[in-house]
Amino acid sequence: MRKSGLQPVLDANTEILILGTLPSDESLSKGQYYAKPTNDFWKLMEALVNERLVGANYDTKIQRLLAHKIGLWDVYHSCVRPGSMDKDISEQEANDFSALETLAPKLRLVCFNGKEAGQSEKLLRCLGYTIRILPSSSGANRRNQEDRLRCWMSIVQ
Repeated sequence: MRKSGLQPVLDANTEILILGTLPSDESLSKGQYYAKPTNDFWKLMEALVNERLVGANYDTKIQRLLAHKIGLWDVYHSCVRPGSMDKDISEQEANDFSALETLAPKLRLVCFNGKEAGQSEKLLRCLGYTIRILPSSSGANRRNQEDRLRCWMSIVQ
């Protein structure tokens, strides 16, 4: 089944952009990034911005990220993916990242949430952004939480 992603969450003050692959089915149905409760994204963001986000409503989470100059989007505009697993993605169509120059003129750092998303780093590097590929926030990636948290925290240091 072909699936399309969500609109970017960013503004003219965004300096850091976090890119996933494509939201999970649960996130797509709710129209919210990282809506799946087993994903650790909001826990990582809570540590990153030093504010309570877990349990907050989605609009508050987004407002707080934007206040910290952090935006969200995905590598893929659409793809074929049965279920929500990145490993099952095929026939992917990338988002038009050239729009970032206008949408987020202060953008300086693009972070990829996991290796699958990070496979598209050349698309953003060639636009002149500093790139980081972070360990996935997926709940399936909890083997070394201290290292994962340290990597995520490094984007604001």
